[in-house]
Amino acid sequence: MKNKEVQIALKTVQLFREVAKAVSPPPLLTVSQWADAYRRLSAEASAEPGQWNTDRAPYQRAIMDAVNDAEVEEIVIKSSAQVGKTELILNVIGYFIDYDPAPILVLEPTLDMAQAFSKDRLAPMIRDTPALHGKVKDVRSRDSGNTILHKKFPGGHVTIAGANSASSLASRPIRIVLMDETDRYPASAGTEGNPIKLAEKRTATFWNRKKIKVSTPTDKLTSQIEREFASGTMEEWNVPCPCCGKYQPYEWGRVHFSDVTMECKFCLERFTEVEWKAGEGKYIAEHPERKKKRSFHLNELASPWKHWNEIIDDFKEANKAVKESGDVERLKVWINTTLGEAWEERGESANDDSLLNRRERYTADLPEGVLLITAGIDVQDDRFEIELTGWGRGYESWGIKYEKIFGDLEKEETWCKLEEYLDRELYFEDGHSLLIACSCIDTGGHFTTQTYKFLKKMERKNKRIYGIKGMGGPGLPLIYKLSTNNSLKVKVFILGVDSGKEILMTRLKTVDEGPGYCHFPINKDRGYDETYIKGLNSEQRVIQMKDGRPVMKWVKKTGTRNEPLDLRNYSTAAAEILRPDWDVLEKKVKAGINYMKKQPKKKTARSGTVSRGIQL
Repeated sequence: MKNKEVQIALKTVQLFREVAKAVSPPPLLTVSQWADAYRRLSAEASAEPGQWNTDRAPYQRAIMDAVNDAEVEEIVIKSSAQVGKTELILNVIGYFIDYDPAPILVLEPTLDMAQAFSKDRLAPMIRDTPALHGKVKDVRSRDSGNTILHKKFPGGHVTIAGANSASSLASRPIRIVLMDETDRYPASAGTEGNPIKLAEKRTATFWNRKKIKVSTPTDKLTSQIEREFASGTMEEWNVPCPCCGKYQPYEWGRVHFSDVTMECKFCLERFTEVEWKAGEGKYIAEHPERKKKRSFHLNELASPWKHWNEIIDDFKEANKAVKESGDVERLKVWINTTLGEAWEERGESANDDSLLNRRERYTADLPEGVLLITAGIDVQDDRFEIELTGWGRGYESWGIKYEKIFGDLEKEETWCKLEEYLDRELYFEDGHSLLIACSCIDTGGHFTTQTYKFLKKMERKNKRIYGIKGMGGPGLPLIYKLSTNNSLKVKVFILGVDSGKEILMTRLKTVDEGPGYCHFPINKDRGYDETYIKGLNSEQRVIQMKDGRPVMKWVKKTGTRNEPLDLRNYSTAAAEILRPDWDVLEKKVKAGINYMKKQPKKKTARSGTVSRGIQL
């Protein structure tokens, strides 16, 4: 009897222990501790799948754990690429799903990017992290109540939205808002206003709200993340010098290319990447008193996934692109994505008088140095405006001809005149010639249907004449994408025209002949008069306020026409589409071969005949 009572007593104690365990609060964990204990990295989304380890990139710990600080309401991360900023966002989401349930909003720049984030990053994390996949049901389950952009879990939900969609920013109150790549947000979500402000309003009813903003910076004057960082604690990741022990940030200006070392700013000794990263780092704040808003800056020099020799190589490639072709966009991207710093424009645009004064006399259709000819065509109400541009090594350019073809664009004969013009042959002084290699024609005018028909005809004839459509806005490369989404399914290149204008303005400021330099003829029959030069310089970049946010825009100067600027943009795009091999072209031109013409076939002993065509 006594043994039975003892057994009952033991079972009762065990039951009480289990009940106590079930109702007791979970152990206190920070976001980084939760990630180290429970997070699993997915194979398709990580180069290092498996258990998360914050020690792999220790600069992430303080950022994640700031979420758990009751004094902190906002966290700002101004960051380069390759430092794990997306994983930080995912860890925060996982923490609140599993450990501290709350309504969460993830705001991506567009709805398309929101869907991609959900499918490519969030869904794999939920699937591969055991602590999560039982709490968020699969979207394919009938009773899950979940979609790609809205996922429920006990005590909360995750909504993934696009900053370009006003409807996705409406209704639900939110406690945790995570704003990803804020510098890529539109100035306004539809007609509703600044998407950042709209998202922040959703947190107003929560005393324990958290607003987390993450982005790679863009332009200094318009960067949202730059301003957010500057209004917070402004913390930099610092490491101790292996020699003198004094803490300092990773700074590009102290990196030596020859031996891939960084110099100490205090004792001037130089150490390798491994030696610097062996020390225990910490954040040092410029404004520690701003406790409510912690802001952090990270660059790739701190990353365990990108080594310094690779960063140096990337810089050299970007710098080479600027020197050889005036492609300042490559350097801008490097500064944004490697150093995590905003791009700051320096210098003024080219002066009209200086461009007029440096015009030169051509003694033939094509000056020496031209290896390739492209054309840009603008469709006006009663005419075509055309510029032919010659290109040499490093995208050195020569204005060849600026011309207008007048006619009724409703009539086929006018388009036949354009085709004949683009088939013309141009000659060097020694008598050999070149044809136009590629042409770009604007499809956005009053004769879109006629333009599509013309392009369809050119496609059937296998001519390199492509439609283009300009798209404004920062961050879009000149050749943005190729589309066939039109009535006749013809090829139309979408151009990031702002990038094209920046490339041109950089080249116009080049003063030494060679890569990137722009030549213009003084010959009266060429069309490069004062009106043309003013048209080439007809727009300037200005800062405008939209919904309380500065936006960089290209604005036309008063009293000028901008067709020359547009046409040079189109002609530049034609050269970019070809991406020519300059070595091959130079050999052909020096041999007097017009590589665009069908060359005579040459007999060989083995195969009978081979073509002497060229690969552009």
